[in-house]
Amino acid sequence: MKRVFLSIVLAGVVSSAFAQKSEVNAAKNDWGLFQLTSSSASTTLAKKLESLAKGLAHTDKAIADEKSKVMPEAWSYRALFASSAAILDSVSTANADANLKIAQDAVVEAKKLDTKGSEKDNINLAETNISNAIRNGGVIAYNKKDYKTAYQKFVAATVINPNDTAMYLNAGIAARLSEDYPNMIAQFKKVISLNSPQSKDLYSEIITTTLAKQKDTTAALAIIKEASAKFPENTDWIKTETQIYIDRGDAAKSEQMLVALAAKEPNNPNYQVLLGNIYFSQALKLQADRNKIDPKKVKEFNEVTGKMNALLDKSLPFYKKALEVDAKNQGALETLKTIYAFRNDTKNYEDIKKRLDALPKQ
Repeated sequence: MKRVFLSIVLAGVVSSAFAQKSEVNAAKNDWGLFQLTSSSASTTLAKKLESLAKGLAHTDKAIADEKSKVMPEAWSYRALFASSAAILDSVSTANADANLKIAQDAVVEAKKLDTKGSEKDNINLAETNISNAIRNGGVIAYNKKDYKTAYQKFVAATVINPNDTAMYLNAGIAARLSEDYPNMIAQFKKVISLNSPQSKDLYSEIITTTLAKQKDTTAALAIIKEASAKFPENTDWIKTETQIYIDRGDAAKSEQMLVALAAKEPNNPNYQVLLGNIYFSQALKLQADRNKIDPKKVKEFNEVTGKMNALLDKSLPFYKKALEVDAKNQGALETLKTIYAFRNDTKNYEDIKKRLDALPKQ
């Protein structure tokens, strides 16, 4: 009787072990079938997701058992099924996110158990799927104009790949569209730190946003200083910097800065134009004030006009100097044309107009 009883117990043990491993084998078989059928054009999205859910269900059973849950392949295939579903499911964001979480957890467990490296390829593929699923989720949310979710997804993608400039850029754009300007700036700065070829344009956008949206001239000046150190040839930022000082009522600071730059590069016409702009922009402000004066107040009107002309007189030598260096400098020509028109100086106006008209049309 003992012998019969023993053989029955052994049979039961073998049967139990086989049942445990059969769930893993079934998962492997389902993964193979999925790979064969998913590439077919006739296989619908619903059918693909159904196949993945079936395979995932086998891994549910495998990891629920005390003995098979320590098998690394139970977790690696679980990661494959879930990560593939996360990529493919463009219908339900909730389901895609749920599968993504399952895949991420499964990868962690698979790595912990795969001491021999037998599941390395499957784990690597699952990790690639996870990364792509997160990126795809960001694009899907972006296309739905859910910019906050898109931002979160793109940021999550950068955590996986800290050198992915495209995802930092996408995150910055999503933040901008949701009017989250601090995060927009932070993400664009990350792109710049990775030496992106778009760095110059991103600096310009950061500067513009800091001034126009955040109204922070101090922060803008700091960014301009940083940007100008990397791209010293960009005079637009210098122009912005001088305008900040002018708006602060510190025209002397603007002039001091530009005089120093012009001394270093005497053949750079842009600095001469910017020096002229210091006084010209102040004249324009006075013109706006003058337009508000009651026409009957002739004395007040004439006093403001006199101040305007004094500022224009200060600006003229700089524009003329710019033309001595570059006879076709459009900025200098355009401003001189405006000044001569204001002063009814027909002779000089016509001369400048001819020179402007002769410039190649852009």
